[in-house]
Amino acid sequence: MKDTINRRKFLRGSAVVGAAALAAPAIADGHGTTIKMQAAWGGGIFLENAQSFAARVNEMSGGSLTIEVLSVDSVVKTSQMQDAVHRGVLDAAHYVSAYWYGKSKSASLFGTGPCFGWSSQEMLGWIHAGGGQELFDELMDELQLNVVSFFNSPMPAQPLGWFSEQITDASQMNGLKYRTVGLAADVMLEMGMSVVQLPGGEIQPAMKSGLIDAAEFNNPTSDRDFGMQDVSKDYMLASYHQSQECFEVTINRDVWNGLSPEHQAIIRNASMAENSGFYWGNTKRYSDDLIKLQEQDGVNVHRTPQAVLEAQLAAWDTVADRIAGEDPFFARVMESQKTYAKEVMGYLNLNQPDYKLAYDHYFA
Repeated sequence: MKDTINRRKFLRGSAVVGAAALAAPAIADGHGTTIKMQAAWGGGIFLENAQSFAARVNEMSGGSLTIEVLSVDSVVKTSQMQDAVHRGVLDAAHYVSAYWYGKSKSASLFGTGPCFGWSSQEMLGWIHAGGGQELFDELMDELQLNVVSFFNSPMPAQPLGWFSEQITDASQMNGLKYRTVGLAADVMLEMGMSVVQLPGGEIQPAMKSGLIDAAEFNNPTSDRDFGMQDVSKDYMLASYHQSQECFEVTINRDVWNGLSPEHQAIIRNASMAENSGFYWGNTKRYSDDLIKLQEQDGVNVHRTPQAVLEAQLAAWDTVADRIAGEDPFFARVMESQKTYAKEVMGYLNLNQPDYKLAYDHYFA
């Protein structure tokens, strides 16, 4: 019963602001400066992650800078969050770049682009040390958006998702109505699926009602909170459709410029610290909940076969080449990513031992 109540709370979210909070700018008073940041999450582990980032800022500033986290839809819908930050309706937002890629498909390259043999760790390395942040800032200028953004929290590869049967061949996916977001939608369309882009809280009801046949969200913990185990018993792990992603924290540029250099430094460094806090904490939670899905909920967990992964890579090539041919900026970003991935993964692939070999030695 407790699990059911928690799940309902997760799906429902919570209204944490009143009318007085709407359109409130960063407020400086006798207690310091407050930034109101709406998250794209109504509950669950991602809302906890947004709150963790805010807590780091609050603690590092000694209370002179406070980030107040508002849950999903508190002020505006998720699809309106970036525009709300741009216009100053919100001070800040916590979401993923795939949620606004409708303005520019290049946005998805900063979260859910082609794999290039790297993980989220290396993608964030490209953003912070390989010129990615500079390209993102250029995109903001091109789109005339009055925001600054920070990227953190390297997410493990997202599962292929939940299906009515184990997927052993790419042909089984042809014609299925499938939920995903960002450029992954284009990739799955290329593979013959019919794609529906839905907010996280609507995925399980849509699959239960038959609106969609299959779906992915992000990770075992969120999937279990949504109750996906109640509508499917076949869970496919490993996929290239969203093999790397991270959070985007976006702040109104006027609010940012109004902060002291010390407060700006605190936000930058709190964002960097979230990379470790997120990865350590979330990876353990995901592992624990995957075991619960198997042992308590009777879910059959399968690894996506190589043939499907190869079909995904071929679809990525088609999609990425088509968009790059139409959008020179997209092509520049992708070329920058390829350069970074080739060099960094060249080193890592040569240097890293086979961790699975060691794992199987002890646990197989």
